[in-house]
Amino acid sequence: MDENAAPTVEMSLEMLSEAVGKAADDLRAVRTALDTARADISARNTSVSRVVLKDAGRVIDHLRRADQGLRDVLRDLNERE
Repeated sequence: MDENAAPTVEMSLEMLSEAVGKAADDLRAVRTALDTARADISARNTSVSRVVLKDAGRVIDHLRRADQGLRDVLRDLNERE
């Protein structure tokens, strides 16, 4: 890749910051929907398919890896000082 086409550190951090902000908004909306679904399932004493459970486990794993990746970025940024 051409050196001029490579993103700068500032650009990369800006893109990460924007992605984290959007993800935070999306996660808040999903959390509200999940809490509503949980209350509905509990009130109606209904079951959930195994597909939902499998997908939930996959998402939890993905979020843990994303969390660790963000911790790594913050650690690396703190080490530069």
